[in-house]
Amino acid sequence: MSKATFRERARYWFDNTMSRGTASLIGWLAVVSVGLIVVVAGLTLWLAPNEPDGVNGPGHVLWISLMHALNPGKLASDKGSTAYMAVMFAGSIGGLFIVSMLVGLLSNGLKQKVDRLRRGRSRIVESGHTVVLGWSDQVFTIVAELVKAHASQKGSVIAVLAERDKLTMEDDIREAVGDLGRTRLVCRTGRPTEPRDLALMNLATARSVVVLSPEGEDPDAHVIKILLALAKRRGVHPPVVAGLTSSRNIAAARLAGGKDVHLVDSDDTASRLIVQSSRQSGMSVVCMDLLNFDGGEIYLRTPKKLVGVTYGEALHAYQTASVIGLRRPTGVVLNPPMDTVVNADDEVIVIAHDDSHIRLAAGKPSMDESAIVEAKAPPTEPERTLLLNWNGRAEQIVRYLDGYVAPGSVLEVAADHPKAGTGLAGLRNLTVNVKDCDTTDRYALESLGVGLFQHVIVLSDDRFDAHHADTRTLMTLLQLRDMQSTLGEHYSIVSEMHDESNRALAEVTEADDIVISDTVIGLLLAQLAENRHLADVFSYLFDSRGSEIYPRPAASYVKTGTRVHFSTVVESARRRGETAIGYRNALARNDPPHYGIVLNPDKSEPIVLNKGDSVIVLAER
Repeated sequence: MSKATFRERARYWFDNTMSRGTASLIGWLAVVSVGLIVVVAGLTLWLAPNEPDGVNGPGHVLWISLMHALNPGKLASDKGSTAYMAVMFAGSIGGLFIVSMLVGLLSNGLKQKVDRLRRGRSRIVESGHTVVLGWSDQVFTIVAELVKAHASQKGSVIAVLAERDKLTMEDDIREAVGDLGRTRLVCRTGRPTEPRDLALMNLATARSVVVLSPEGEDPDAHVIKILLALAKRRGVHPPVVAGLTSSRNIAAARLAGGKDVHLVDSDDTASRLIVQSSRQSGMSVVCMDLLNFDGGEIYLRTPKKLVGVTYGEALHAYQTASVIGLRRPTGVVLNPPMDTVVNADDEVIVIAHDDSHIRLAAGKPSMDESAIVEAKAPPTEPERTLLLNWNGRAEQIVRYLDGYVAPGSVLEVAADHPKAGTGLAGLRNLTVNVKDCDTTDRYALESLGVGLFQHVIVLSDDRFDAHHADTRTLMTLLQLRDMQSTLGEHYSIVSEMHDESNRALAEVTEADDIVISDTVIGLLLAQLAENRHLADVFSYLFDSRGSEIYPRPAASYVKTGTRVHFSTVVESARRRGETAIGYRNALARNDPPHYGIVLNPDKSEPIVLNKGDSVIVLAER
């Protein structure tokens, strides 16, 4: 290979300096400007040494040359010889080009700076902020809930980092959420898996971090990669909450994230809620009320005055809050045995509309002994459940259902999905039958004999995109509602959907429960981002072991049609070893947004429970 010539080296050096950006270009422009001024001044001193009139030497000539280069308009007022005018004209023309280039370079450099700021590439200088990494539809639920949680806080900040345009993210969130109140939204464009982009979020001073499971193929791999990037950071590590779509990836994610990460299994949580809702009408609404920041929220308290009393006595301790369990050094237990003594190192778990409402009641509760009913729990009997459609979490749903039902129960799977009914070996209580069926076809549904079933579960078909799948689910729900009204049939219906905006449309079908899986997971992530200590409470609540939420007939607790205080309902449930947390008005079961469910009523509130109404309790199966 031949040796590089001096010209090639010079050109290579010049190319490198030109590629360094706007500052380098302005530097070269300054060199050219100085050269032009010196040349013009030299030519003036040579060709017109005594011009213009009043010149005081070379320095004055340099100044005149500079003014002509910066302001070509000065040429119009010049007077002198032809040589002088020609030199100044040339200098003005050269200055015109130089000034034009300078204005262009400055404009381009400023535009690049503005574009960089617009793309969101500056480092956040906040503290105590909540960081959201990644993008999915859950981000709207999370931001909306955090805005409600921070409504009374001044200066709260939510920071979002995702591979999207900064302004687009801000516009989409504001359009979906609306008024952000006192909360400021800060978006940054970048890859959450890149340490350099994570540095923009000032994680060392963040209050908590939420990692979203993105849309698309293999989303859990993306979440695990983000957790690895967070774990490799130096400095302080804030608490992290991450959502995963598959239970199979929990172990890998826990290893990647370390001890400071709490993982939310989206499929598992949604599956449990669907199964519980199919058996207890209104379960999904109760859980939504507990998960959002609008109504009753869950708090942990350590009241010294309750130390030494039993759990059953503590149920009446608060007038406007409902005790539901204890957080002990050994773990969380909801609805423990009534004779469990509250210890000094226990925390009492309560439901309240606001933490300011958690005050111990003065005096003894008002109870009507004559209204309390003693009733035995009905024996469990085999059930018939119809499952319409099939998707990736259907196998998990069937296995959870198998753990609830009595031996001899039947599950009929009706779907035209190629994997319908597969992977169900080892069931103990359920007998599964599979039928090929287009669940949007009225005649196909009628051929199933839907009236023979006590429960119907309508799943979202994962062969279609979310919007189309929800549309098909709505068609199925409308067909079922018309069949119920035409044939006079009665069975509970729980439906799974993707888009929260379709809930209003689905309300026309009067389904008992509609589970929006993305919304539920978004609410859970927001709750844990605010208070990660509630993770054990919600895990216990969604677990099939231990006490769960049950809407049970009001007639089993108090005399229907009788005016009583809610404290009487609490006492009746206590005697059955249960914790009453609210009730459901059957007449309002189709009225949004609470569908007749009242959680955590004031214990002195007089209520009348009628036939068909329910008492919502925490109880063993």
